[in-house]
Amino acid sequence: MRRRHARAGGGGELTYRQLAAATGWSRGVIGGYLAGQVLPPTDRFDELVRLLGATPAEQGALATARDRVADARHAPAHGASARAVVPRQLPLDSAGFTGREPQLAELDLLLRRDATQLCDVTSGTVALVVGTAGVGKTALAVRWAHRAAARFPDGQLHVDLRGYDPRRPVAAADALAGFLRALGVDGADIPRGVAERAALYRSLVAGRRVLVLLDNAFGADQVRPLLPGTASCLVVVTSRDDLAGLVVREGARRIRLDPLGATEAARLLRALLGDRVDAEPAAAAALARRCAGLPLALRIAAEFAAGHDGLRLRDVVADLDGGACVTDPPYHRADPWTAATALDRLDAGDPRSAVRAVFSWSHRHLGPPSRRLFALLGLHPGTDLDGPAVAALAGVAMEPARAAVSELVRAHLVARVGADRYGMHDLLRAYAAESARSALSHDEHRAALVRLLDHHVGTATAAAAALYPHDQPGVRPAPGGAETAHRALDRERANLVALAGHAAQYGLAAHVIGLSEALWRYFEVGGHAQEALAVHGAAVRAALREVPAPPERVARVLANLGGTYWWIGEHTRARHWFERSLAWHERGGDRAGRARALARLGLAHERLGDYLRARACLIGALAGYRGIGDRHGEGSQLLNLGGLQRRLGRYALARRHLRRAAALFAELGDARLEGYALGNLGVLESLVGRHEEALEQLRRALAACRSCRDRGGEGSALAALGAAQLRLGRPAEALDQFDRALAISHETGERGLRIEALNGLGATLRAMGRLDAALEGYRAALDLARRTGDPDEAARALAGLAELGVPAPYVASTTPPPPSRRRTRNG
Repeated sequence: MRRRHARAGGGGELTYRQLAAATGWSRGVIGGYLAGQVLPPTDRFDELVRLLGATPAEQGALATARDRVADARHAPAHGASARAVVPRQLPLDSAGFTGREPQLAELDLLLRRDATQLCDVTSGTVALVVGTAGVGKTALAVRWAHRAAARFPDGQLHVDLRGYDPRRPVAAADALAGFLRALGVDGADIPRGVAERAALYRSLVAGRRVLVLLDNAFGADQVRPLLPGTASCLVVVTSRDDLAGLVVREGARRIRLDPLGATEAARLLRALLGDRVDAEPAAAAALARRCAGLPLALRIAAEFAAGHDGLRLRDVVADLDGGACVTDPPYHRADPWTAATALDRLDAGDPRSAVRAVFSWSHRHLGPPSRRLFALLGLHPGTDLDGPAVAALAGVAMEPARAAVSELVRAHLVARVGADRYGMHDLLRAYAAESARSALSHDEHRAALVRLLDHHVGTATAAAAALYPHDQPGVRPAPGGAETAHRALDRERANLVALAGHAAQYGLAAHVIGLSEALWRYFEVGGHAQEALAVHGAAVRAALREVPAPPERVARVLANLGGTYWWIGEHTRARHWFERSLAWHERGGDRAGRARALARLGLAHERLGDYLRARACLIGALAGYRGIGDRHGEGSQLLNLGGLQRRLGRYALARRHLRRAAALFAELGDARLEGYALGNLGVLESLVGRHEEALEQLRRALAACRSCRDRGGEGSALAALGAAQLRLGRPAEALDQFDRALAISHETGERGLRIEALNGLGATLRAMGRLDAALEGYRAALDLARRTGDPDEAARALAGLAELGVPAPYVASTTPPPPSRRRTRNG
């Protein structure tokens, strides 16, 4: 289409301005279409092609090309149906929301256009809700988003950018990673750079109707990478700043939110306090004025009054004004928050001083345990925490912790965000952090962080032991079983990542190493690549800088980082970290660790096609495990060696290794690795033509992996079953198995499995006569295999392309390996 525009405008006839005048679209929209940044809706595409003077034949060809691009953006390369991912990320609607009808109506105006053309890219896709702290921007945006959600059937995305958090504002790169995961991109496929992540995000939402809520933005640069850039999406941003740059450059529509007027404030107080407002209208009006009409301050003050039925509203007002209150508790003391601190710097002016006054007033009415807990909550680097974490932070038992946090909830200084989970408004979080700096000594501060980290490292380790007992020998697993443990880790994942970075900053290397050791398998199986890189990277930096732990612990976190690179397909980097891990194990004289490092290094060599080094490493690992009497480690290396010997065509030796490994794992009770051994045996039997035996072994392997919740192993078994079915001349069954394997590879982020599935799909589709789809499958496999450095799978893809007649030099001269490789993923 760009070439057609160049031809049509060769004489200067068709400028962007003229196209805009002819269509009624903005020049920014037309520029996005012609630059290839935005895929036009079908009706707009046809109109633009017609105006550019395309012939009927060209119009048909361009329409076909456009449809192919649209299909490629929403379907896997092999042509099978894609899993629809519709994110529903809106937070809970606010209870007791009142007023704001004009602002809600202004937001509604954005929806009063044709359903396929909500608004232009440069004139209304971004709504900017601005106002002072505590004025209710988030409540308004969330209330409207819930009202409008049905108009966005492709989903709703939400992120709290924490732009005014003095410690941890959310970087645009991290917000994009969360959006990409919500849109179905696995962790291993998330690009590293902000620009690359933003481009992928825009591609995924192009043409889709998605509502994006960006809460608590600090500046335009934090927001711009998160803008979809397509007219079918709508973005709502909340900020204390006017963000003039978004208005000027992106055409954002600013909606200003002022403090509540007297009537709206009275309505809110009446919703919170009932008839008491009508009984004392003058006092209620004075309370609204003292709270500067800010909903946050009004809720805190009203909650205090609601908790004291005998307290008159005029007494509340008098107490807020610094006068005597008939219910003053004996621990009432002067407000200590008078210095210019981080909270002062958030904003300036009278409304903010009202917020500070209400915070201080509510704070001094707390009992001593709750005041202390409020300060301690300011130390938590995450967004929320549960009851046991509260108790650990406070250093008290559960009952007094619950009593203290309940008082904070009643005072609206802390909010319940789930069953036994608590969070804070960002202003209150800043106030709590300030309170911690003032009320806690350095030793108290560090001791509280250590208690919190001890708690989280312990619970994460116990949860990992419940999920993967053979990776955590000697650790008592968390109660409730694997399902409960998995939910707990999912719930705490963001907090654990934040705590790892926090621990590294404070020099608490032992704790960040502990998190790395506890979470490595959970990250791998779940496909949480970005989180794994963050935690293991922090652990490596802390370990190499401080070296507070024994060498074997340093070596293990080096291996964990290498393992992450291994399963996302960066095998050269993985080899580097495995080599360093091996050196540290040898420095410390840890024989078991040395054997484990050799095994992992062998797997890296195998992925890179260096089979001689791989075999030497695996034989060395096997000897090491046998030397220390570790039968489980011995079985793992027999499994790894069996897979390697099979790929080298030494089938008899491979069969002996794999049978011995399966027997050992059965004896030791490790159903997961027994399933891996059976799966490798199944692949071997299929290759030598013993198909019924192969299918039996592979089905047993699949059942074992499913029973152990090993999604990667399940995917490998499905891919192997697909290959076996294809050899039996059952392409329909094979296609189903490869489709399932491919879906799991996206879920777990294991690129090796994905390449295997794509190659298998290419072969299956070719057998079914679907040559175009087969071509796409092989090309996708080849591209990914080249990026990961996997020569075997690259050779399979090249051989498949050659069968389809793709000419040299695109196809290299090489001998393809056997058509299926079951990976062991064991160290």
